Amino acid sequence: MMTTIAVNGGALHVRCDGDRARPTVVLSNSLGTDLSMWDAQAAVLATRFHVLRYDTRGHGASATTPGPYTIDLLGRDVLALLDHFDIERAHVVGLSMGGMIAQWLGAHAPRRLRKLVLANTAARIGTPDGWHARACAVRADGMAQIAAASPGRWFTPEFVARQAVVVGSLQKTVRGLDPQGYAACCEALAGADLTDDLARIQAPTLVIGGSLDPVTTLADACALAGAIEGATLATLPASHLSNIEAPDRFSDAVVGFLLA
Repeated sequence: MMTTIAVNGGALHVRCDGDRARPTVVLSNSLGTDLSMWDAQAAVLATRFHVLRYDTRGHGASATTPGPYTIDLLGRDVLALLDHFDIERAHVVGLSMGGMIAQWLGAHAPRRLRKLVLANTAARIGTPDGWHARACAVRADGMAQIAAASPGRWFTPEFVARQAVVVGSLQKTVRGLDPQGYAACCEALAGADLTDDLARIQAPTLVIGGSLDPVTTLADACALAGAIEGATLATLPASHLSNIEAPDRFSDAVVGFLLA
């Protein structure tokens, strides 16, 4: 089922799969992608869970609302979706920006969570100056340069050479994004530092790191796992979008953790 839900002054594009009577898994996408980035994981998870995935505000078919955006706002969007579907508690799986949203939920809405999976993310990603510069660039010049550079940030050279169709499809998604929505999410990342929130996370947590990730490094993953009490770490031989570069191993790690 695909639908559009009004939340917090905007509208989010949502897709649900699997049996609604089963526990819900929310999938939160990375910057520059949409809910289709989770296609492989949704197909696996929907055999055991109710899967709710959505396009983050300013991405895909979700509305671009006037800024500023914050991680707090993006986290409250998820809570509004849970409320809409009358879901008391859910597992949350987030990658990169989605992983920061998941961290915020873990710290600020613990009663709504079952388990957390934080993939290819960190308590702070990049630098404020870098994000503000990128936001200015896309507002001035559009998404073409971001799309051209995205394979090098997201994947290993071997994957780019081997999976040209997959990479090209993701670049098409980037080119089609609203520059204003993308820029507003860059500014949300510029202002986000969840370091002091990590000790508040109580939900059982799996951190997934890519051993070849240049954006959120394996050291970032180790630091995240070390700061969250009881968290476990899984390392995949992949770059930043590890769920796409190593889909089977990613899905196995998530399903095994959620069912444990």
